[in-house]
Amino acid sequence: MKKRVYEHKSNAIEGFTKKYGVHILVYYEQTPDVISAIEREKRIKKWKRKWKLEIIEKLNPNWKDLYDLI
Repeated sequence: MKKRVYEHKSNAIEGFTKKYGVHILVYYEQTPDVISAIEREKRIKKWKRKWKLEIIEKLNPNWKDLYDLI
């Protein structure tokens, strides 16, 4: 997981994080395998923005960068 987050932080991967300069990890979940991680990500992407903000605020109210914790 740390490698994947590093790739986003360093703009090595095209996409949302590179386009908008988002480089702080404020929320993450661990899953048993890649398939379940992809399924979970697809589900969360369909959530309303408000729901996403609520889960971040609940678990990381100060929006600290969690990169060093993984």
